[in-house]
Amino acid sequence: MFIHRRLRPLAGAAAIVMLAAACNGGDFDPAETDVEDTVAPDPNDDDAAPPPDEDGVELQLMGFASSPAEDQQLSAIIEDYNEESPNSAFFNPVPEYDTTLQAALAGGEPPDVFYVDSNRIPDFVSAGVLASAEGEITDEGDFYPALREAFTYEDTFWCPPKDFSTLALQYNVSMLEDAGVEPPTTWEELAAAAEELTTDDTVGLVLGAEYPRWGAFMFQAGGGVTDEDFTQMTADTPENREAFEFLGQLYADGYAATATDIDAGWPGEAFGLERAAMTIEGNWIVGAMENEFPDVDWDTVELPEGPEGPGTFAFTVCYGVAANAANPEASWDLVNFLVSPERQLEFTENFPVMPSREQLADDWLESNPDLEPYLQGADYARPFQFVPGFQGVLDTLNDGIQGIASGNRTAEDVLSAVDEVGQPVLED
Repeated sequence: MFIHRRLRPLAGAAAIVMLAAACNGGDFDPAETDVEDTVAPDPNDDDAAPPPDEDGVELQLMGFASSPAEDQQLSAIIEDYNEESPNSAFFNPVPEYDTTLQAALAGGEPPDVFYVDSNRIPDFVSAGVLASAEGEITDEGDFYPALREAFTYEDTFWCPPKDFSTLALQYNVSMLEDAGVEPPTTWEELAAAAEELTTDDTVGLVLGAEYPRWGAFMFQAGGGVTDEDFTQMTADTPENREAFEFLGQLYADGYAATATDIDAGWPGEAFGLERAAMTIEGNWIVGAMENEFPDVDWDTVELPEGPEGPGTFAFTVCYGVAANAANPEASWDLVNFLVSPERQLEFTENFPVMPSREQLADDWLESNPDLEPYLQGADYARPFQFVPGFQGVLDTLNDGIQGIASGNRTAEDVLSAVDEVGQPVLED
């Protein structure tokens, strides 16, 4: 699952703390990542990166590892870049991405290009460590609006999205068929389905008790944590109370549970073990199900709509270039190659992550027809982004959500506390 962490930025790059697995990046799979398989190559090792051509420079793309197959595909695309360019680039997936990138930025020797989670953009901008992408990206208007918004801060576009994922509803086909239940499309249908599918051995819905899941229901109710300009807290509203009370009742009735409640590491595992008939996760669950639970018959639909319509999150990372990059022109050249339509489609065609360019939607669906519900969510997805120093507010919100799920907090109490903690942060 994704847990977002943020620290109040200090006056310098050392305050930046990255979270590689966060809404990653829509391409992080908890079941597939193996740190032992992602030891970072030594840039000084001749086998790690080819030497630059006489007229070019050596470029490092630093990121976190996804699955071995995806990492190999990205490295293959970079090899194509090396053949077409005088520059020589290599992909450096580091196991401790947060710490390694922080040290590189603080030490004044950043990688040429690096992954930036959408939730970290305000911190990076405030710390002055990120170069603006304004005027640097070819056909930058082709990115999905929600993804462009995710990497826009203070009216500036900072970096192009690599790919993305959205939340959807996964369901066990056999369980629903046996119970005579159709995949739910509304909150009312979701509650009814969860009740009907709950047995002595199976819970109807396994759902993480955290903002990156419950927040989608806030959107569906017409609410949100803050206003669009991050000037006012808007957590304590009737819309958000309706969303939280709806979810809280599912837990109270025993029709929903957290993964811990049913002895699983994360909701995808609980779903794969068939301890739950439904769950809400992103594209990353596809690899986990294929690799760990290949015999489970399951499918996906868009998230059920709430009183005010559909809502989901867009989880994404971008290719960032450091403000003090040694080779800025070459770095942007590499970034443009990686986000070009041809290379984006090549990278995402056989993986569950989705290309960030709208023009590639039909071509991607030809290779991934079963994943259409995730792509449909792009039309109404919201970016995961707040202002610097907001992590304490999210901690309060997540603690409260866990309390509601456990039955010892009320929605009104939690949302009121979130507003109280958050407003001073927005005014700071």
